Amino acid sequence: MNTRVMKTIMGGLVAAAMVLGMSGTTRADSNPQSLSVRTLRGLYLFGTHGFNIVGGVAQPIALVEGINFNGDGTLVSPFATVSINGLILRFSGTVGIYTVQPSGRGTLTFTSGPPVSFDIFVEAGGQQVWMMETGANTVLQGTATRVAP
Repeated sequence: MNTRVMKTIMGGLVAAAMVLGMSGTTRADSNPQSLSVRTLRGLYLFGTHGFNIVGGVAQPIALVEGINFNGDGTLVSPFATVSINGLILRFSGTVGIYTVQPSGRGTLTFTSGPPVSFDIFVEAGGQQVWMMETGANTVLQGTATRVAP
């Protein structure tokens, strides 16, 4: 290949790389990821399973729960079904609070009755929330997915 053709090809590749690089930077700057309690709004379905440790023995626990995030740091659970070592329990009207940092990390605490707390991570856009219970003697993690705005 002659030098002139190579310079033309290389110049085109460099120009294309600059355009792609600049457009990516512009997009990132014009749409920063900044999450907050307002990111979580609407009804989410939380499904999880794990174990409660009682007397050194792991007892299975499974849970399906609706969580209605109000977009202001408060929440209400309109329904929940829990299986603890095979015992089925149903709840409704549980209330709580939550925080969300701009990075997506946060906390959630159900405050009705004895507090139950979770570390959470909120996906950009708020469609999914990963939750891990932080209480002693509990191994429980799951995902909450938005099902209604």
